[in-house]
Amino acid sequence: MPEMPPEINTSEPHPARIYDYFIGGRNNFAADRETAAKVLRRSPAAHIAARENRSFLGRAVRYLTAEAGIRQFLDIGTGLPATSNVHEVAQEIAPSAHVVYVDNDPLVLTHARALLTSAPEGRTAYIHADLRDPAAILSHPDTRAVLDFGRPIALILVAILHFVPDEFKPAEIIASLVDALPPGSYLVASHLTTEHDPAATSAGQQTMREAGMTMQKRDSADFGDLAFSGLELVPPGVALVSEWRPTGIGPRPLPSEVNCYGGVARKP
Repeated sequence: MPEMPPEINTSEPHPARIYDYFIGGRNNFAADRETAAKVLRRSPAAHIAARENRSFLGRAVRYLTAEAGIRQFLDIGTGLPATSNVHEVAQEIAPSAHVVYVDNDPLVLTHARALLTSAPEGRTAYIHADLRDPAAILSHPDTRAVLDFGRPIALILVAILHFVPDEFKPAEIIASLVDALPPGSYLVASHLTTEHDPAATSAGQQTMREAGMTMQKRDSADFGDLAFSGLELVPPGVALVSEWRPTGIGPRPLPSEVNCYGGVARKP
């Protein structure tokens, strides 16, 4: 990779590393764990939301690969490598799948080799970039080398849009990305909400803000309008991530424990 990793500031928490902590990862620092612990004290189910969101991502990628026939993925806000990364899920079904990962946490860049273990028939790339600069992502040489914008692409914006408050014009960012995709492409997105446990989830949001991270949780209707305007939602539409095409027969967590909506939609 041509980029050199920017300096990692271990004294400041980062959303990707807090998320890593919540899903049981080890790629986090004391500042991340301290902030995560504060979030859990105020919002005890926050880790459930993270884990259900991760499971939703896997189910969405399986649907897109196995049922929708998608072979290309642009995953923005990748987070730190974990189990069942997008290329692992997709290439288990279609070894020729191509994936471009994008994140702005320099620690993800240092672990990028784990995201680049592609099947021989496929291809992966990682670029250090920010969702708030979609033009830089779309024009990046690695993006253009790995993805064919003449064929459908699945854009993944999972657990990232709530870190883009209205002042950063998230609708314009999403429109820039979706407009660049050919017809037949898909958008996968998820978003935290305060609908089902307003006191605890609002307190958790405030903890993240106090730690220096921008965050704006939105209700399901606002999220749906923001992410999927002009697109064709795949059934069941916008749903709690735990209720989007669930597998297994065991009990699922309560809405007040999940507090995260997700959906998949097709560009006509």
